[in-house]
Amino acid sequence: MNFPNKLTVGRIILVPLFVAALLIPFPLHNIAALLIFIAASITDLLDGKIARKHNLITDFGKFADPLADKILVLSALLCFIQLGWCDCVAVIIVLFREFTVTSIRLIAAAKGEVIAANIWGKVKTVTQMVAIIAILVFRAAYEVIFMLLPADITGNADFCATANQWLFWGGEALVWISTVFAIISGVIYLVQNRHFISEK
Repeated sequence: MNFPNKLTVGRIILVPLFVAALLIPFPLHNIAALLIFIAASITDLLDGKIARKHNLITDFGKFADPLADKILVLSALLCFIQLGWCDCVAVIIVLFREFTVTSIRLIAAAKGEVIAANIWGKVKTVTQMVAIIAILVFRAAYEVIFMLLPADITGNADFCATANQWLFWGGEALVWISTVFAIISGVIYLVQNRHFISEK
């Protein structure tokens, strides 16, 4: 296994660590989750760049790289639903898109072809990762501010409710923006590879 593929596998290995950091409420756990997600995102940036620069592109990399992205992004979005940080509708749309694209890839693989991610797939992934990082930054900042504020403020139910409402709607907007790109890239992917599903 070459180095870019090791980075891809490393991204998958970071997912359970990210999920644990996000869902287990230890002090500053949102900051830990943010740092792990950024590290995983950096591997996504590096593996493709290194593979192209040193001619290390493999069929495994073409298939595993977008799969690792999906695992990372969907894990984050599903955790956000669990935490009440976003609504499920956008995530359901993203899941539908990903299952559809993966199904076409599997059909192509059965015919001996490997479909690499196109530029729109990359744009989709970047917008999703930026949205997730932004949401994690907001939540990490709120976690730190909440620890520093006086008890009479943090114990105020109205303050907490208002802060959480703003955080929810800000995160919801970011998730939906990335979902629009997921829809666009999914439609383009279907059009470009329609011959795999239209064959008799």
